[in-house]
Amino acid sequence: MATITENEPTIPRTVSPLRLLSFISPALWTLFGILVFWEIAVRTMNVPVYILPSPTRIAEVFASYWPRLLVNSGYTMIEVLSGFVLSIAIGVPLAVLVTYSRFAERAIYPLIVATQSIPKVAVAPLLLAWFGYGMTPKIVIVMLLSFFPIVINSVVGMKAASAEMIYLAQSMGASPWQAFWKFRLPQALPNIFAGLKLATVLSVIGAMVGEFIGADKGLGYVILVAGSNFDIARQFAAIIMISAIGMIFFAVIERIERLALPWRAPRNLADEA
Repeated sequence: MATITENEPTIPRTVSPLRLLSFISPALWTLFGILVFWEIAVRTMNVPVYILPSPTRIAEVFASYWPRLLVNSGYTMIEVLSGFVLSIAIGVPLAVLVTYSRFAERAIYPLIVATQSIPKVAVAPLLLAWFGYGMTPKIVIVMLLSFFPIVINSVVGMKAASAEMIYLAQSMGASPWQAFWKFRLPQALPNIFAGLKLATVLSVIGAMVGEFIGADKGLGYVILVAGSNFDIARQFAAIIMISAIGMIFFAVIERIERLALPWRAPRNLADEA
């Protein structure tokens, strides 16, 4: 007669609080320490709210004003994304042209570098006079700021391809398009993504520059209006939203890079042990 054995109850593994705290990013601990110091300093020194509000005061304003911040964030995000996509559509083909054409490198590349010496704040009033106070001048400013690192890094990456590798591909019957698609472009992708990640930061800055010069909506407009009313807490709330947009944008590009270049993903040595 078969005997029925009961399974022994599984005992859940206990995780120490110190191990749980170790999973929190060191950057969050640093930010937490800064906020605590900020809160204590403002309260003990009795700093006026119109000069430097406490983090708790900024959190209260953020919680009460977040619907308006969300609406204005949408306009700023559209400007950032539109200018960023436009910079990719112009920058990457221009980098290919500079890479494959010696004449284009001598005729266009120096002008691209020269245009970056012009402060975009000086160009913004001209764009407002030409395109009005809508989104168009902001998108153009974002494109002007963000396309330069895309072009530079793309050109460096494409020219870094080994000449022997290209000659070998051509000797095996590969067309120029196949040599570009199979050899030169994959080797240039790390540099291209480096330019894209740098452009994400510059695109947010470009949107703020455009909205500071002239706008009736967007997070830059919120900062200007709050500043004229000495509402520093609301300015900080808008700055938090701007920072969140930049961080999310950067994280998305970094995630796309990991999907496109899985062999470059950093290994977790703790998992391999």
